[in-house]
Amino acid sequence: MENINWSELSFGYMKTDYNVRCYYRDGKWGELEVSSSELINLHMASTCLHYGQESFEGLKVFKGKDGKARVFRMDENAKRMQSSCRGIMMPELPVEKFEEAVRKVVKLNERFIPPYESGASLYVRPLLIGLGAQVGVRPATEYLFIVFVTPVGPYFKDGFKPTPVVILRGYDRAAPLGTGTYKVGGNYAASLAAGEKAHELGYSAVLYLDAKEKKYVDECGPANFFGIKDNKYITPQSTSILPSITNKSLMQLAEDMGMTVERRQIPEDELATFEEAAECGTAAVVTPIERIDDIDENKSYVFSKDGKPGPVCEKLYHQLRAIQYGDVPDQYGWVTILS
Repeated sequence: MENINWSELSFGYMKTDYNVRCYYRDGKWGELEVSSSELINLHMASTCLHYGQESFEGLKVFKGKDGKARVFRMDENAKRMQSSCRGIMMPELPVEKFEEAVRKVVKLNERFIPPYESGASLYVRPLLIGLGAQVGVRPATEYLFIVFVTPVGPYFKDGFKPTPVVILRGYDRAAPLGTGTYKVGGNYAASLAAGEKAHELGYSAVLYLDAKEKKYVDECGPANFFGIKDNKYITPQSTSILPSITNKSLMQLAEDMGMTVERRQIPEDELATFEEAAECGTAAVVTPIERIDDIDENKSYVFSKDGKPGPVCEKLYHQLRAIQYGDVPDQYGWVTILS
């Protein structure tokens, strides 16, 4: 393996040694298979290509100072993928098979796990797709589950620093009772145009308002949203938001810090009352928001005037990272030691 500059890694794809696959045929899941190929053999009429039968997940593996590799809350990812499968009519992969595949693929690619304190991690990408050939709109009869890994740096290039976010009222990420709560590719395809426009305007991400009334905060393109005020951790309640495992974890940590957690509708105007705001997710971890600009309404909500994260975001970020790396006791059993 060529020498990897771990501290300079972007959040992108790098070829690793192996991936792990499992086929669903004749109404049942098969055994795990190991492959060194980066390619998938697809029928041109596969339902993943025509009707969006596709779900994916994202996990991270961290190497602690003790040299052990740890994965964070993979059972939650397995259960969320099952929820996505129910939402788009794919067979549910058993949690045990999901976890076995993750353990196997990490073990096979151990040499790609970035060292402790490098700022990088091993990203694990499970993917489930419909393979069966269909021309009519109906579920496939054959599916492929595949897990690959790649070492990654921070999702946002500046790492743990406040970034500007924009509200673009001309775009929706998902319908109120659509697929927003599922981790399926179509939601991300729907966010590409808005995300590209945001980047052209100099913002790191889009903050979507609810698609029905354009009154309430939904989520950022790649992550959930939360705000801090009056010792409260406040995050949106909506039927079109992906249930973030990171957000769920941060809510518990906020309670541990003596904060009140509120999951409810957040009117856009309430943004003006927040002391801090941030995006959170597996890829983003905790990314503080510098300001949110509603360019259509000519409004701006500022959370960081000195370019530094707020004290609550900082504390939550470091506590979460400490658990993920094994630097503090894991009282909730969130971390699984893989090697």
